[in-house]
Amino acid sequence: MQNHKNLTIIGTSHIARESILLVRNKINELKPDVVALELDQLRFETLFYNKKRKTRLSDIHYIGIKGFLFNLIGAYIEKKLGEVVNVTPGSDMKAAIITAKSNKADIALIDQDIRITLKALSRAFTLREKLRFLAEIIRNIFKREKISIDLTKVPDKNLIKKLTDKFKKDYPSIYKVLIDDRNKVMAKNLYKIMSTNKSIIAIVGAGHEDEIMELIKKM
Repeated sequence: MQNHKNLTIIGTSHIARESILLVRNKINELKPDVVALELDQLRFETLFYNKKRKTRLSDIHYIGIKGFLFNLIGAYIEKKLGEVVNVTPGSDMKAAIITAKSNKADIALIDQDIRITLKALSRAFTLREKLRFLAEIIRNIFKREKISIDLTKVPDKNLIKKLTDKFKKDYPSIYKVLIDDRNKVMAKNLYKIMSTNKSIIAIVGAGHEDEIMELIKKM
């Protein structure tokens, strides 16, 4: 968690019980004017109102088959990890929405439209990264390493940095689309809200927290 002027950023894990409790406690304690979330309108409606929209051919045409498949794989992995700790993915965000509403705080959706992200991902995914990704999947099928991370808690900053740096090195194009570009969008949106002088709590994935804060401080 970091503070800067009228902004508090809380880095969470989307499947950690620790994150759910932290989000609830901090919103109730600080009673911000605005709770900003790492969500776009589509994901917000899916998460909070359970508005699951069937995928259409036009969707796949727009975001690209690679973006569509990447989204499916990512959602599947997050769902399986959530089952390990018996927590539904996105529970941290849902807890933030419910607690914000109970405190009569405004809700701001600061993330980029997921369709834009997935479309960019389809274009950016290089052949080298595809081959590396496939090789890692095959290697992990036979290796079957045990997870040594406590999924009920948010990983410490050193581990997050180590994993993020490795991801950036191994998959630079994907990193740019999924992390770097979205950080810039979220930082810009938060900076706009900060200019209103309202008190803000922003809930973002722990891997986004540091860079978003650095970007805001440079603005």
